[in-house]
Amino acid sequence: MPNRVAIVGIGQTRHQNTRLDVTLPEMINEAVRAALADAELSLKDIEAVFTSSMETFEGIYLPDHGGAAEIGTYMKPGFKVGTGGTSGASVVVEGFSMVSGGLYDLALVIGFEKQDCGETTAAITAAATPIWGKGAVTGAIGEFAKQALSYLETSGAKEEHAAMVRLKADRGACLNEYSHLKLGLKSIDEVLQSGYLVWPLRMLDFCPQSSGACALIFAEEKKAKKISKKPVWIADVEVVHQEPFRAGTFGDPTGKETYTQHVACERLYKRNGITKPMKDIDMAELYEPSNWEEMSLYEHFHFCEKNEGWKLVEQGVTEIEGAFPVNPSGGVIATNPIGATPTIRVAEAALQIRGDAGGHQVPKDIKTALATALGGPNWTVLTLLKRSL
Repeated sequence: MPNRVAIVGIGQTRHQNTRLDVTLPEMINEAVRAALADAELSLKDIEAVFTSSMETFEGIYLPDHGGAAEIGTYMKPGFKVGTGGTSGASVVVEGFSMVSGGLYDLALVIGFEKQDCGETTAAITAAATPIWGKGAVTGAIGEFAKQALSYLETSGAKEEHAAMVRLKADRGACLNEYSHLKLGLKSIDEVLQSGYLVWPLRMLDFCPQSSGACALIFAEEKKAKKISKKPVWIADVEVVHQEPFRAGTFGDPTGKETYTQHVACERLYKRNGITKPMKDIDMAELYEPSNWEEMSLYEHFHFCEKNEGWKLVEQGVTEIEGAFPVNPSGGVIATNPIGATPTIRVAEAALQIRGDAGGHQVPKDIKTALATALGGPNWTVLTLLKRSL
């Protein structure tokens, strides 16, 4: 039988657009030190280190090698993961697999991105071939504008509903000491008055470029129970990556057959006896690069029926005090250090289960949480967390 694995240490930096006060390794070191302090461990206790970032976004080759001393990788086994937007979740899966498989009892998992070192949009738009990847060369903004337009035209949602999601995110971010954008938005009109990036996607509808890091410490069951009074158990993970490229397009953005989220959640739910996600799971930290995408994800993960995600927003269901809180941390719309973004989703979900989320702690008791990751043209990673197994 595989080992049971728990998160026993959580550390984050404060996320900002620029961190000119530190080098990349020094920034990562802040998260590592915080995770070690949270678990009351030293770096000597850690047996392996796994890291995640997208090198092209920083323009720095193998940054984990250049900062081995600061990051904690010196003379320790491990490897670096890079799977686009899902990188920070892929590294969670790899660390979990190594501890679950018995190779290590204690592992350090780190996601990071210092986007003030390079140009992320330029890297994304230059990553595709001009023929087969033509649909990707508009970059993330263009693709999520297409998604927003599709959802606007087919679901019955209005721009006001997207603005409501943005207000929810900002309220959470303003309560979260680690979040990047804390705008203090007060009304729907403030969001609707922001300029368009690509219609109907507005400036305030989309995620920022952030610099920051997040570190987690994984332990096998016996060590976890000795180390932490509040271990958070990784109940299950699921990875579904697909390359749905066609000449000049990503394919139908609304078709069920094109979305890995459907496949991933159905597999995860079936294995864990989840038949009513909004009752069997207490809250979710979703990877939502835009407020329009968040409403779609409600549907893809079966929180509601197709074209009804905006109704959950309208009814206040996904607010921090709602029946099913989503992204009480402020989510990706507020904080987006890409290599760390999915790691942060796991960290924030774990903090909610521990009751340690501070100002953005959900008022109801959280025993089970879902953390998701989204990347590339059609990639999904899910992590199911529980207080007890």
